[in-house]
Amino acid sequence: MSKIVDQAIATAEKSDKAFCKFISANDAGSTGAHQSGYYIPKNAVSLLFDTPGIKGQNKEKFVTIRWQNEFETSSRFIYYGVGTRNEYRITRFGRGFPFLSEDNVGDLLILCHIEGDHYEGYVLTSDEDTEAFLAALNIDINETNKLISKDNTASVEDRLLKCFLMFVQSLGKQFPPTVLMASTARQCYNTSFGITASTVRGNPDKNLLYWLEAEFELFKTIENEVYSDQIKEPFKNVEQLVIFANTILNRRKSRAGKSLEYHLEEVFRHFNLRFNTQVITEGNKKPDFIFPDADSYHNKAFDDNKLVFLASKTTCKDRWRQIINEADRIPTKHLFTLQQGISKNQLEEMYAHDICLVVPKPYLTSFPVEYRSKIQTLESFVNYTITTQTYK
Repeated sequence: MSKIVDQAIATAEKSDKAFCKFISANDAGSTGAHQSGYYIPKNAVSLLFDTPGIKGQNKEKFVTIRWQNEFETSSRFIYYGVGTRNEYRITRFGRGFPFLSEDNVGDLLILCHIEGDHYEGYVLTSDEDTEAFLAALNIDINETNKLISKDNTASVEDRLLKCFLMFVQSLGKQFPPTVLMASTARQCYNTSFGITASTVRGNPDKNLLYWLEAEFELFKTIENEVYSDQIKEPFKNVEQLVIFANTILNRRKSRAGKSLEYHLEEVFRHFNLRFNTQVITEGNKKPDFIFPDADSYHNKAFDDNKLVFLASKTTCKDRWRQIINEADRIPTKHLFTLQQGISKNQLEEMYAHDICLVVPKPYLTSFPVEYRSKIQTLESFVNYTITTQTYK
């Protein structure tokens, strides 16, 4: 973890307003749009202006942003309201600004209001730094692209809350296994909102994201309950505080990756797909998913074209290379990720290694236009895998 992450975390925690998002191709101006600059969603307008923009009028404000605690830019917050446009952006970073190029697509942008017209900005480029920041601020990867909540208590729908609290009370201030937490979150969500197998099959991408969000809210509720006694008393020394903080952060990071796998498993079960997880392949590698199963993979007589590989990683800007040699019999490696946006250069490199990206359908627009037809959604991946399996 880099020093920049520590600074970004400290700044976000002390600021009165903080925002984070994954830099998109649209931000970098690589989608063919006539305007580049960081796009800011309307839910974060209070970070930029005291009052929202008025349709039919443009509105601007000049500010100073200190980047990576190293250099400053005199930048512009602008609302485009004239004509067909209705959007907020941050522009004018000066010549040579290093964080708005094609290679920054998929990096995590963090912007914090300090005071008056002064802001601090950070851009995190590695998976490790991104995950460390999200864990420290208790943000799920699906909760980016909006203001960072300063309220660390669970904010769930009332119909979920009762189900969550009943589960939490049964734990006796102990963390449950991630697989149990994931299944409980799904059960509570499905029961509360009337989600059926047919509903999941109708839109697996959206329901996967709903499950992940529900589990994250459940996790925060459990976290607050488990640690409630420990945080009431001061720590005896700094070493104890550091150990305690690291325990929390490590648990948050490890949970996110495993829960994604468990929810993907549930989607595949709803479609009656045959699969095995953590199959041992060449070199004692263990791919996340092999379709249809381990026996078929190790059966040399089985048709290679009916074997499917899927890895799952919450972020993959750095870690996609880890899967290249995980299953020699399957040349095309599918990789499911919650990463929102990856640069053209990295996508070219991934596809040169025969890695096919799979993302939730709502995230497709965060990728360069020319690659969207190559990227699969969860639904299209499932449909493809169904064609490789024979059902009696």
